[in-house]
Amino acid sequence: MRWLKITLFITFLLAVLYSISMYFVEESKVLVVEKDISYPIEKVFPQFENLQNFSEWNVYFSEDKELVYSFFSPYQGQGSSMAFYNKKENDKSGELFVRYANPNKTIRYQLFLENQEMPFLIDVKFKKVSNFITKTIWTIHTPKQSFFKRSLNFFVENFSEDNINKSMQNLSTIMSRKIVKDQLMANIKLDTILVEKLPAQILLGVSINTNNKKDNYLKNIIMNHNKVTNFVKIDLGKKEDEYGLPVMITEPSQFKNKEISYFYGIPVASKVGVSDNSFSFRTFNETQALVIYYKGSFEGRMRPIQMLMQKAKKDTMRNGDLIESFIQEPQENKDCFMKIALPIYR
Repeated sequence: MRWLKITLFITFLLAVLYSISMYFVEESKVLVVEKDISYPIEKVFPQFENLQNFSEWNVYFSEDKELVYSFFSPYQGQGSSMAFYNKKENDKSGELFVRYANPNKTIRYQLFLENQEMPFLIDVKFKKVSNFITKTIWTIHTPKQSFFKRSLNFFVENFSEDNINKSMQNLSTIMSRKIVKDQLMANIKLDTILVEKLPAQILLGVSINTNNKKDNYLKNIIMNHNKVTNFVKIDLGKKEDEYGLPVMITEPSQFKNKEISYFYGIPVASKVGVSDNSFSFRTFNETQALVIYYKGSFEGRMRPIQMLMQKAKKDTMRNGDLIESFIQEPQENKDCFMKIALPIYR
């Protein structure tokens, strides 16, 4: 009985001390973290306003390999959003919203987490330090905590600042790969026939029949590009450096037909189980090809295609299906940047 009284007294004393200490803890906190990144502001901002990009380098998401994502239109900028949950831990789930975006200046997020009544409010400001350095200023408003939960605010500051430091390092690594890729693309010789060896590839994609009118054809390609890339990124959980450029396969003889058939796919490392029957795999062996790098309107690519066909005919070579790789993703009312390849054989 004596030990019970002592235990109850100690418990009561600790509760009193805890209650008193909570008077000195704010119900919410405002954290400010500044971090520079050595890339121009116009390259950095898109990594924040596109939530698919954001989830690749922000460690809260990228370090959890069990997270599953759903992204919602418009996919970029104000109004975009995503939901996430952990396949193994039922208590880790939430939603992230872009509530406001002023390009190259500021962006505002709301992060709702499971079992939290109020969201985290996250503002990021962007300042141009120089042509090659951008300062990011993160302001994080933690959710208001009830009186007996205010102790949680003791741990938020270090956790958030550490996350931001790691995240910005990840972003710097990703940006360096993108810059190197852009530099390589800038040095490509356009509209010149080259001979290249195409590597063996496994493509995961969809087979399509569509009207061959230029506007309808391009819109159909864009729709299926989004379908395939979202499947690879979201359903298969692949990061950008885990797959290759999207590829469209067509038979050159079809271009004069009213309808055209094509396969649109993305190179992947290996075949995996796919539950969606609309997707299939295509495998290509290593082969030699005539290649042209082209930048211009979608319909304008017919000229370099004809150049490849004429070259193969002149050299008395047999050819396979046309392989068009999108170096930049297809978009309406914008120039295409493509690698057009025609496999050739003796």
